[in-house]
Amino acid sequence: MTEMAEQLKSCCCASRGDAAVEASAAEVPSERSESTDQRQQLPEPESGLAPSAQADENMVLIPAGEFLMGTEDAEGFPQDGEGPIRNVKLDAFCISRYAVTNAQFAQFVAATGYVTEAEKFGWSYVFHLLASDATREAAAGAPQGTPWWLAVNGAYWAQPEGPDSTITERAEHPVVHVSWNDAAAYCAWRGGRLPTEAEWEYAARGGLVQRRYPWGDLLKPDTEHLCNIWQGKFPVKNNASDGYHGTAPVDAYKPNGYGLYNMSGNVWEWCSDWFTPQYHRVTSEVSPHYTKPTHARSMRGGSYLCHKSYCNRYRVAARNSNTPDSSTGNCGFRIVKAVGVGEEAGGGGHRQ
Repeated sequence: MTEMAEQLKSCCCASRGDAAVEASAAEVPSERSESTDQRQQLPEPESGLAPSAQADENMVLIPAGEFLMGTEDAEGFPQDGEGPIRNVKLDAFCISRYAVTNAQFAQFVAATGYVTEAEKFGWSYVFHLLASDATREAAAGAPQGTPWWLAVNGAYWAQPEGPDSTITERAEHPVVHVSWNDAAAYCAWRGGRLPTEAEWEYAARGGLVQRRYPWGDLLKPDTEHLCNIWQGKFPVKNNASDGYHGTAPVDAYKPNGYGLYNMSGNVWEWCSDWFTPQYHRVTSEVSPHYTKPTHARSMRGGSYLCHKSYCNRYRVAARNSNTPDSSTGNCGFRIVKAVGVGEEAGGGGHRQ
């Protein structure tokens, strides 16, 4: 991959191994201290719910069928392996209507005592404009060439911008600073898994054929904002004309044709596949899933940092990746479950 291509990917996410982090950043215990003030600021877990109850209420059944996956769009990034376009067949599956929220992840942590990788490492990546002046000054490092990503000591899912931040008023925002491993652990607890890239794209298209976005080909039809992406000059000025400087609530904007929210923008979403630029050339056309280990796991959907001038990866066919232990302030996930015995698949085959 060219240097420019790597830089374009870095604006979207930063890998844990890319930052020269000061030793002090890793000198935190692997188990969370119960004496910290942050423990008092977490959303209260839903009482009386079975582990999967809250998530199941928001699962959407996607019918079995086939669709044209991938793109050869002139706005795409061939080096990412966005094409060639091919016909892909999938079995029915259920996917969460929304990305997993801070409130849901707090319930998981309260029930299991789970400690995320960001907490174990002692730091995570925060976008520079979202950090306070004090946090920026105390940052432990940054990836070479992308100084807008700060390795912030004490940043993790419940302190998204570092120790002086909370999620108290962001219970229904997507959880961030979760690695692929963290996301997979949550999904297993809920009795599900991460979506494959094919499932994710099929669901994101919402029944439309080869459209650029979940709603069509125009980014702002009738000047209406339909996703949370960068508005302004990246990375120095975000006008937030779409309503948000950082994450938005998971139910912001209009859903796609399948009733799914924020399949473009807001936060990147982990997929179960290992990442390869050869994905469309080497995987099956029936339930494709790349399982050969590489250095990174796949991500889809773009985030609030994506902008057409720099990282136009909020298109439904766009692809990205990161190492499975990496975490950033713009990456989350949603959950997939198998169709239960006796459930209807919405009328059988569906072709886009």
